[in-house]
Amino acid sequence: MQDGSLIPRFGRARRDEALAVLEGLHPLKHALRFGAEVLEVACRDESELRRLAAALAPDVGERVAQLARAVEPGVFEQLAPFVPSTGVISLARRPARDLAALLADERPAPIVLLQDPRDLGNLGACVRVAAAADAAGVLSTGTHDPWHPDVLRGAAGLHFALPVMRLEGPDQLAERDRPLLAIDPAGDPLVPAELPPRALLAFGSERHGLSGELSGLADAHLSIPMRGGVSSLNLATSVAAVLFAWRLCGEPTPSS
Repeated sequence: MQDGSLIPRFGRARRDEALAVLEGLHPLKHALRFGAEVLEVACRDESELRRLAAALAPDVGERVAQLARAVEPGVFEQLAPFVPSTGVISLARRPARDLAALLADERPAPIVLLQDPRDLGNLGACVRVAAAADAAGVLSTGTHDPWHPDVLRGAAGLHFALPVMRLEGPDQLAERDRPLLAIDPAGDPLVPAELPPRALLAFGSERHGLSGELSGLADAHLSIPMRGGVSSLNLATSVAAVLFAWRLCGEPTPSS
């Protein structure tokens, strides 16, 4: 394949809901670590990529070296709007995801539900936090594709570590057997040890909060304790605070 053919291929991949564009070494590293089917790895300099992979991802360094091929600098710079500083960009196949299977997961881990997140980088940070906390999955509503390349960059490719998918709307949760907890500044103070297992943790956008429809479906409304006068937290910070409060308490026990 000629290098020039990569430019339209990577361009089309950014709009292809079957593919994931991984900009940089860290997304590629996590994709390989968590079993992604990586289709193409283009780099500026194979020897430099091997050096970086040996330093930052020794567990998958050999696989990176096997997949990578150097392309002309002028071509590489056109494969993404912002050239990855680590000199590598990849394509992978998105894994198949099943909402019913996610909701039925018996582990006590929570699912993060993001209603209409607006900032793609912040959405990616939420996925990264959820993966680190070993949440069961991340669901989002709204117009943004949670697998957009900008989200994948913000998540460092950790979409492959847990299910990440978009909902058309809250009605898709009608058949759930999980408690739905709305994270709401007006809610009762969150007590980490009382978080029920397998909860759906719903977070609204920073500007608009949760919709009346989703808020009305909630089994409880919980607030993150904060210093007086502080109006709100960044979305990813809120997700991190709740998930690690849950995680640091050990396995949550059901509320009485």
